[in-house]
Amino acid sequence: MPESEPLNVYKKNLWVHVSACYLCYMLQRMPKDKIHAAENEFNFLDPILPSEIGFDIDGVVADTMKAFIRVAREEFGINYISKEQITSYWIEECLPIPLDIIETIINRLLADPFGIDLEPLPGAKEVLLRLAAHSRLTFVTARPAKEPIEAWLVSLLSEVPRGDIRVIATGHHSAKAELLEELKLKYFIDDHPETCQDLHKRGIRTIVFDQPWNRGHTPFLRISSWKDLSGIIKMSS
Repeated sequence: MPESEPLNVYKKNLWVHVSACYLCYMLQRMPKDKIHAAENEFNFLDPILPSEIGFDIDGVVADTMKAFIRVAREEFGINYISKEQITSYWIEECLPIPLDIIETIINRLLADPFGIDLEPLPGAKEVLLRLAAHSRLTFVTARPAKEPIEAWLVSLLSEVPRGDIRVIATGHHSAKAELLEELKLKYFIDDHPETCQDLHKRGIRTIVFDQPWNRGHTPFLRISSWKDLSGIIKMSS
């Protein structure tokens, strides 16, 4: 007789809990140098060529959630949320904010990155400028239209020739994998867990940019800063 859905969910949650406990136990017994190596797995990659890698934008280059929180506070008086509370990629699943306000803010983020004062994540501009000296920069976003965020990137990277900045908007996360195959990129940095899974299935080496909404065990390399990234890409100073 098939098990009920609540029972299946309970069993899955129990398994996750047991696995986490076992991992904690093993980490306590593991020598500190081994723990350090496990947390810095990207150090053992062969250096990545600048021409081999592409970038997501929101949550990787742009600090989009910082802008979301600021607009929520300044325009809607919502001052009780922080970035660490955004534990799901889908904001409505984790923040106690009315859906209509979430949609309004997201539409602003998509349409007017200058008006909402969108900022880059620390170190993004500096590393991208270094990369641009070696290869054309490729950004692939699931945004429905590329023009607003493309203009923001061109302004951010004003020292880079316009022709060396390629921005492609797929309109949906699931469309990224096929596009990256066509572009023949070997590596891609993203913050969206499901996209990382799709790319992995296609044989594209995925690097997860650490954010509160993608934490937990993944089989992918994980970086927490652009400084981490600059250490695994082969380029001169």
